[in-house]
Amino acid sequence: MPVEIAGKTVAPGESATVVLPVPDTSLRQGAGMPVHVFHGRREGPALFITAAIHGDEMNGIEIVRRLVGMKRLQRLSGTLYAVPVVNIYGFIANARYLPDRRDLNRFFPGKAGGSLASELAKVLFENVVAPCQFGVDLHTGSNHRTNLPHLRGNMDDEVVLGMAEAYGAPLALNVAGAEGSLRYSAEECGVKTLLYEAGEALRFDELSIRAGVRGLTSLMEHLGMLTPRKTARRKKVPMQIAHDRTWCRAPASGVFKAGAKLGQRVRKGEILGTIYDPFSNQSYALESPKNGVVIGVQSLPSVYKGDAVTHIACFEALAKAEASVDQFSELMMEETPIS
Repeated sequence: MPVEIAGKTVAPGESATVVLPVPDTSLRQGAGMPVHVFHGRREGPALFITAAIHGDEMNGIEIVRRLVGMKRLQRLSGTLYAVPVVNIYGFIANARYLPDRRDLNRFFPGKAGGSLASELAKVLFENVVAPCQFGVDLHTGSNHRTNLPHLRGNMDDEVVLGMAEAYGAPLALNVAGAEGSLRYSAEECGVKTLLYEAGEALRFDELSIRAGVRGLTSLMEHLGMLTPRKTARRKKVPMQIAHDRTWCRAPASGVFKAGAKLGQRVRKGEILGTIYDPFSNQSYALESPKNGVVIGVQSLPSVYKGDAVTHIACFEALAKAEASVDQFSELMMEETPIS
């Protein structure tokens, strides 16, 4: 059976790029949200992949670009909807938010006649998310923060847990989606959804991109959308699930020099970095409030008191979590990029 999206029909065995109509820019020159649609000859599930819901998140855009260029998709089972740039307005401005400073990822599933965020969310949700059974939302760190590649989702759901294990990231956070987020709204409609976090806004990170592409193709194999390759069995690292997480906040304003690195195991009370007074020798130590692994670090040196500067994920087996990160990094550096 063919699939329809925004008045366009895509027959089995065909692919198309469909431009969803969205509100014009302020220059009234027209605007649209391109969606790559791959509809396989064989029956299978429908999967959506979204990137750049925040307009400054570049890694996801490159992940989608590499994925849709793969010849393997010509033998797809089921249907893939891939959106490289959701927040086109923020992307044009190199900005996280929409022009009215709203966070698009708090306005799903959207509604007609509302704000620009509501209108944009409604277009994406009705045309791309609602027709699917599964989804992956690609993100990076925000506001000069860089994230270790990891997954977020409802790991108490056996289907979501299976998706996460197939994706192959070293760490996962068992957290609920924020109300109004794409993941929260998708799950409310029965669409099993993962969120992939990796890298920093406005920057490409090759390891994060490789891991993202590898994860998506592995997930599609798990869902029966792609046939696993016989020539080389993929190596996997055991995924560790965090039972808690916390942000370490700056105890004073000043210039922050990080000591702990992404993926590093830290103990409660361990020094994660130092904040210096730029006009004197006075300094303030940033201590870890818990045992855990560093999954996020602020990259901008200037900080204000109370700023979230280091993100810690907590695990029952810290050594195993750190080992999974190390194995994952080695695997990504050694492995030839998937094509």
